[in-house]
Amino acid sequence: MKPLFAFSLFSLSTVMTALSAQAAEVQVAVAANFTAPLQEIAAQFAKDTGHHVVPAFGATGQLYAQISHGAPFELLLSADSSTPSKLASEGLAAKDGQYTYAIGKLVLWSADPKLLDGTDAVLKANQFLHLAVANAKAAPYGLAAIQVLQKLGLSNAVQPKLVEGQSISQTLQFVSSGSAELGFVALSQVYKGGKLTEGSAWEVPQALHEPIKQDVLLLKKAEGNPAAQAFFAYLRGPQAQQIISAYGYQLP
Repeated sequence: MKPLFAFSLFSLSTVMTALSAQAAEVQVAVAANFTAPLQEIAAQFAKDTGHHVVPAFGATGQLYAQISHGAPFELLLSADSSTPSKLASEGLAAKDGQYTYAIGKLVLWSADPKLLDGTDAVLKANQFLHLAVANAKAAPYGLAAIQVLQKLGLSNAVQPKLVEGQSISQTLQFVSSGSAELGFVALSQVYKGGKLTEGSAWEVPQALHEPIKQDVLLLKKAEGNPAAQAFFAYLRGPQAQQIISAYGYQLP
């Protein structure tokens, strides 16, 4: 029995060592609006492949600056398509390393469940003290919010009331904490499985702003890392697509 037991332990150890050797990490820069979906996708990816995603969240513009200055990211999950294209034009992308993984939706949201009635009435009536928006230069959702205000002819009226977040996460925090009664955030931050998680909202018609096409970019630093290439492909798969859709994104 002792030799058999020892052989079993040896076999188990060999299998675990092999699995460990195959598993790897992938460094991913992620636009802040995609925080919750990415965390779910990363967990499922680890379960399915054994590989682990190491994410860093932030505004797309901030992530671009970090990548341009040599940050060790292997993938960028952007909140737009222009930033990945710019990085690709600068020679930082792997070949055939870009596609649209989601189309985002903008929402005017309040932590007060009674403030918004599913329309833009409160916004047009200017019945608030503070309106939170993300920095339009760093966050594509912030740019979309500014476009909405311009389309509605409200830019001048609300300008004194604007509170600017450096990312869409900080913008949400301003509204959640009550620093602003309402704000433009990503639908994915306040929505899951077909309904709002809290508060009240007006889902902004997409005709009021440019499409928020969110592209993933496989960076040159990913070359030689099968985990990075596997995650790049995984985002297009059914498990990831189901999670993305559950958070209110349109699928490309």
